[in-house]
Amino acid sequence: MAAKMELAPLRPWDDFFPGADRFAKPEFGDLAKWNNRVISNLLYYQTNYFAVAVVVFIIVGFLNPFGMFLGGTVVTLVFAGSVWAGENKAPIKNFKRKNPTLFVIGVMVTSYFLLSLCGGVMVFIFGITFPLLLILIHASLRLRNMKNRLENKIEGVGLKKTPMGVIMDLLDQQEEKINKIQDFIESKLKE
Repeated sequence: MAAKMELAPLRPWDDFFPGADRFAKPEFGDLAKWNNRVISNLLYYQTNYFAVAVVVFIIVGFLNPFGMFLGGTVVTLVFAGSVWAGENKAPIKNFKRKNPTLFVIGVMVTSYFLLSLCGGVMVFIFGITFPLLLILIHASLRLRNMKNRLENKIEGVGLKKTPMGVIMDLLDQQEEKINKIQDFIESKLKE
């Protein structure tokens, strides 16, 4: 899988933060549309999001290196364990497919609980949760452009695989998009 994976390019920062005209409040009433916007932005700006997260990780890691290492290890182990359980245990797999957001929240709550036992809650909040919150806010508010949509369609049909695409697959967020794209392509081929 890693041999076929491509790293998405770092998008220009003036595209990432273009100005207030390219940001809008998501439609909270239409969760499918909001989810689509978030997933599209996560895929398109993934390298920028990674860079932002690394900067926050470095700052928090510099202030509390052991706590950051412990927090990263716990979250990684909980995520890996939950993905394994989601793939190998039918009830968890069904829950993950039907409720991906709740699944991720469950991973974060479990990580938080385990870190609270070790005394690493502040590192968890600032080093792990804060960058995720920044990424979610940006992905929710940033309007998509035509280049963003094209890149997502290419990734969705499997012509290109990126790290965020793999994570989305593990969280069962790609299946619905792939089915929609496949239906679109089939309808165009019939015409």
